[in-house]
Amino acid sequence: MSKRTTLHSDIAWSTAEAIGVHGYDLCNDLMGEVNFGDMAFLEVTGRLPNPNESRLFNAVLVTLVEHGIVPSTLAARMTYAGAPEAMQAAVAAGLLGLGSVFVGSTEGSARMLAAAFADGAAPTDLDALARSIVQSHRDDKKIIPGLGHPIHKPVDPRTLRLFAIAEQTGFHGRYVALMQAVADAASASYGKPLPINATGAIGALCCEMGLSWKVSHGLGVMARAVGLVGHVLEEAQRPMAMELWHRAEDEASEHARGKLRGQAGAGEA
Repeated sequence: MSKRTTLHSDIAWSTAEAIGVHGYDLCNDLMGEVNFGDMAFLEVTGRLPNPNESRLFNAVLVTLVEHGIVPSTLAARMTYAGAPEAMQAAVAAGLLGLGSVFVGSTEGSARMLAAAFADGAAPTDLDALARSIVQSHRDDKKIIPGLGHPIHKPVDPRTLRLFAIAEQTGFHGRYVALMQAVADAASASYGKPLPINATGAIGALCCEMGLSWKVSHGLGVMARAVGLVGHVLEEAQRPMAMELWHRAEDEASEHARGKLRGQAGAGEA
């Protein structure tokens, strides 16, 4: 019989008197001393951020908290209307909709940029590298992650602000430059403006901060959870889900009702 591997975790431990988190005493070192974003940074990196990392990381999280009435918030509101006793179910429903179209493109852009520099060497011709990335996506008939937005045109204001903060904090480097070059190359290749959206900017900034591309999607999940709680609370105070349900049912089934009336009329003739 093979020897059983000992289970262990380096994240946290508890005793009757104390709770440790990544080497810090929760009550004495963290509570009242670090903000929510810094605590999130500690959880995903195992250390507290320096001031520049803190400012940029918190800006990234704030960017992803809210974007109005979108599919994820509608899912949360609809679920709450059916199960008002379970806020966690409503928030979970909204989080389940964070994929390649909404928020999840952060992971796609971070992965794309990380792969471009995977060998550790810095290409001297970023424009050529960007064109090859765009062409590869076109050949594979894949959407280039992190580009374009149905509302924010011709630029995404969140991207401008994030890159400005990156400049101020010393994180405006080769990944940001490559993402900008990809946007230029894609716009030229497709013959239309394809600016960097917020998720594309965040994917680049995750790389600049040395975070794994695997972390980037998780940042969207943790940030959007905060926003979904807000939407669920508003739904409880000023409901819209039931109205949306009845309106959707009425409008979607109008054609079917008309078809049924037509058949009844034909039968009478």
